[in-house]
Amino acid sequence: MTTPTSAVQQTNHPQIAGHYDAPNLAERILEGLRMAGKDPESLGADDLAPVDEFHIRGREATEELAGLLELKAGSEVLDIGSGLGGTARFLAGEFGCQVTGIDLTQSYCDVATSLSSRVGLADRTRFTQASALELPHDDASFDVVWTEHVQMNIEDKVRFYSEAARVLRPGGHLVFHDVFAGADGPVTFPVPWASDSSMSFLATPEETRELVNGLGLSELEWIITTAASVAWFEAAAERNANNGGPPPLGIHLLMGDTAKIKFGNLMNGLRDSGLCTVEAVFQK
Repeated sequence: MTTPTSAVQQTNHPQIAGHYDAPNLAERILEGLRMAGKDPESLGADDLAPVDEFHIRGREATEELAGLLELKAGSEVLDIGSGLGGTARFLAGEFGCQVTGIDLTQSYCDVATSLSSRVGLADRTRFTQASALELPHDDASFDVVWTEHVQMNIEDKVRFYSEAARVLRPGGHLVFHDVFAGADGPVTFPVPWASDSSMSFLATPEETRELVNGLGLSELEWIITTAASVAWFEAAAERNANNGGPPPLGIHLLMGDTAKIKFGNLMNGLRDSGLCTVEAVFQK
């Protein structure tokens, strides 16, 4: 399948890759683990959960999504936008899946690979730098295509979801948890996925639902999770206030000095209906 040049350029936009790239991330995670009382030389996958699931509600949302599927040992999963590999390791460790992760940011893939080795899951997870609009996989290669908090950076939604559908086997599932435009925008920047509007491409839930259904996939689940997202942010903000700041290990390590502003803008957008979150499952 040939990808238009414009699509490849969009996904590989250096501004977007640079937005996520965090200097010395591996070292800062290891230091955060030590400060949290963990031994970096003797880790379990759950020890990494506070930092390696870069999406709203973290592990809680991942477990919720997994509960919407019937995952089996040996199921082949593609995680588009795999970040530091937390979701991949959870699916591999909890269900025995074989998980392939792709991400635009090479440093994320490197850290994900290293962390999987540290927790003994290198044989069931692998991570590659690649474009979500030009998946380096054959048609009908996976039982599940999974993606969380990725499409907000992608303008060509048709290409994004078409590629996900292409690599699914018949009967396979597309599952996602994402942020969408709410009824009362606009968004205040920066947010975790974008420093400014040039990196952000928010569709409405209705537009996305219609698009994916139009690809010939059957909708099995469509769950608005905005209220749960707001509650999660509010609980985190209260904990941080009570503790005098964020914990030593958390996804704020991926966002640098502006983490508090980004989280605040996202929380306010969700609370004020400028943004919303959805979990969904479709079947091919």
